[in-house]
Amino acid sequence: MINDGLLMVALSLLALNLSGCGGTGDQPQLGRVTGTVTMDGKPLYGTAVVYYPDKGRPARGTTNLFGKYELTYIRQTPGTKVGHNRVEIAPHEEGEEDAEEVVNGGENTGPAKKPREREKMKVPARYNTKSELEADVQPGENVFDFPLVSQPST
Repeated sequence: MINDGLLMVALSLLALNLSGCGGTGDQPQLGRVTGTVTMDGKPLYGTAVVYYPDKGRPARGTTNLFGKYELTYIRQTPGTKVGHNRVEIAPHEEGEEDAEEVVNGGENTGPAKKPREREKMKVPARYNTKSELEADVQPGENVFDFPLVSQPST
């Protein structure tokens, strides 16, 4: 037979261990973010999209050939911190490799033909280093599209 005192100690330890499991740790509340980035009506691809919360770690994504992006907070965790975020959109050096994979369907079939706009597309400073873009991220699913223009209207 099991001693009642020993059983109580074992159950108490089990309860303490379970109460510490499954918590969110130090990760803040996140909202999943997707969207599309265009420049003058054309999709921007291979472009970095970075959300900077007022406090905390930024989240990043890269646009695909259709200008679509999804943010990653850390490693494989999707989303960004809930609340106000300043958004920067800038050319991404690794974007050409990503675009080649999508053009070739992910197969190694030789060099991909890159659309001409890729080499010519410049993102004005008002969207990256001096960004005017903002997003108010909510818990759950968020969609933020950014229809950028290369020249401001006068």
